[in-house]
Order: sequence, then structure tokens, then C-alpha cells
Amino acid sequence: MAVLLVDIGNTRIKWVRALGEKRGRRYAAVHSFWSPADYVRRMFLPVPPERMLVASVAGPKVDAVLAAAARRAGVPARFVTVPRRGAGVTVGYTEPWRLGVDRFVAAVGAIQLFKGIPLCVVAVGTAMTIDLIAADGKHKGGVIIPAPALAVDALLRYTHGIRRRARGGAPAGTVLFARSTRAGVVQGARYAAAALIDRAVEEGQKLVKRRPLVVLTGGEAPAVRLLVQSPCVGVPDLVLRGLGVLAAEPPPRRR
Repeated sequence: MAVLLVDIGNTRIKWVRALGEKRGRRYAAVHSFWSPADYVRRMFLPVPPERMLVASVAGPKVDAVLAAAARRAGVPARFVTVPRRGAGVTVGYTEPWRLGVDRFVAAVGAIQLFKGIPLCVVAVGTAMTIDLIAADGKHKGGVIIPAPALAVDALLRYTHGIRRRARGGAPAGTVLFARSTRAGVVQGARYAAAALIDRAVEEGQKLVKRRPLVVLTGGEAPAVRLLVQSPCVGVPDLVLRGLGVLAAEPPPRRR
């Protein structure tokens, strides 16, 4: 049964068709202002999938448009919600629904790829999230900060002097001490993100008694990965991988 796996965030949407363990080409786009017709044309044609599984943090308005597109195409759609336990992950939040669904699904994908070891699952999108997952799949908690691009945007928006001096100048490099204001702002944000990841590894080791592996995903992950000193791997489509795991399981019973 062909299933359309959809990861939709604040800015971008990613999707792929899967048939069992086989996956087709992965697509990605900026979804701002898409109508139901746009979703149908881009994602469901020429042959609609048999069903769709969605991990969305885009908000109810975007979800409603995507759901309308699925109805128009005659495709049953299920939007993933966060359970207390599911697909090998036990959510550590007191109220599981407060954990972003993308973080839960990313954790599902990570523990399937790296079984039996503790993990720091890091997503670098609009926000940067870090979730500590023990070797047995127990979620020990997480951290949320602005991702580098958002941190840069905020700094330039609220500081006149830095904003003026950051126009033009040398681009960001691969060292901390930059040769222009713009590069200094960008490198500062990236190094701050990398430093927090390394600190999370140190703090996580105290909780899980073993040094966790960093699993990086998200659009800004490659730039941050270069600066992380802890052992790490990049998995660009981690949420889609997690959706693939969930798609193979029976849907949760409605209470």
C-alpha cells in the first residue's frame, strides 16, 4: 500500500512516497500561501497515494488546507499526535502533547537507525531542539532555542548599529573570530548552537551513564555540524524516516 509521508514545518514541507520499505524521491518546498489545489498538484498527482501520514507543526490553518487537499484527492489522511509511548519511544514530558510532534517522530526515526545507544536528537530548523533519548527509548527531556538563522534575524532586527554594519562584508567562514560584522553575527549564532549541543552531550551523559551520539537533522544542520566537537551524524530526512516506521504500525485506537 503506497503511503505519502509528509513532514510540514513552519516554513518548508518535505514529502516522499513509500511502498513498504521502499521509498521514492524526496521532495521539499516552501509551502507559504499554498492552496488545496497547490497541494493536490504538487503531491497527489498524477496517481494519488492510498493514504497519507503527516507530522505537522505548521499550525491549524495550514493543517486544514492540507486536509482539504487530501479530501479533494480522495486520500485518507492521518495527522500524527504524540502518545505517552509509541514506536519504541517513551515520552518524558509530564503532558506528552506538549512535545512537538516533529520531535517525537524524529526520535522514532533515530532509535530505529541507531538501536541500543543513547542519543541527542537535534533538529535545526526555525528553532533548534535537542532531545535526549536513553538507550531503552525513554525520552529524558529537551531544550529549545532559536536556530542560527532566527537568532541572526532577531539580532539584525532589534539592533540598529549591528544591522547597519552587517550590510555587506566578508561572508561567514569556518572560524569563530570573523573579519566582518555580518560574518561575526552568523558565526556567533552557529557556534552558540554547536556549543549548546556539546554541553547537552555532557549533561546527557550524566543522566544516561554513557556518552550519547548526536543525530542532526534540519535545514541548518550541515553548517552547525561542522562546529560540533562531539561524535555526530547527519540524517537530513529523519522525520520522514520516523513517519515510515509509524506508517508500518497499526493506527492508534481512538478513545
